[in-house]
Amino acid sequence: MLFGGLLCFSAFGCAQSTSAQEPKESIYDIALEGIDGKPLDLSQYKGKKILFVNVASECGFTGQYDGLQELYENYKDKLMIIGLPCNQFGGQEPGSEQEIQSFCRANYGVEFPLTEKIDVKGPGQHPLYQWLTQKAKNGSQDSSVKWNFQKYLVDEHGRLVDFFYSITKPNSPKITGLLNKN
Repeated sequence: MLFGGLLCFSAFGCAQSTSAQEPKESIYDIALEGIDGKPLDLSQYKGKKILFVNVASECGFTGQYDGLQELYENYKDKLMIIGLPCNQFGGQEPGSEQEIQSFCRANYGVEFPLTEKIDVKGPGQHPLYQWLTQKAKNGSQDSSVKWNFQKYLVDEHGRLVDFFYSITKPNSPKITGLLNKN
């Protein structure tokens, strides 16, 4: 039985339900700016899952761009990947937006959208990451961004599904299994 977000079995106690909950605020109302300086309207991705990834060009996980691009190519009919450059972890994204875009295209063939540089934590935390990390906004769970290439998956209806730390590769069964669910 489901009681207030808890899944209960008579003699076995309760466990937190992991199904996506209705968000308190719509992710589609959050303003983002593309790496090219133009607005990036999240509502254009309604009906698709969205994988948000804070990215950096000089990180030990930077090679995950290959996996992200492959994931994008394999699932682009039902998934949008959005890379969000961030320089908050070890100063590993020092370049300008133009340098970041050139680096990603030249070295990894990145075709999915990238945004302007943003803060994913702290007092200047971008509203998107406030939504992704605060249950009060996303209606699902609290989290904190630990490092570059942490991934957040949002479903086709704008509900937070789950997040994955940097060590989870883009083509991990943890992620692809959720992409293959209807």
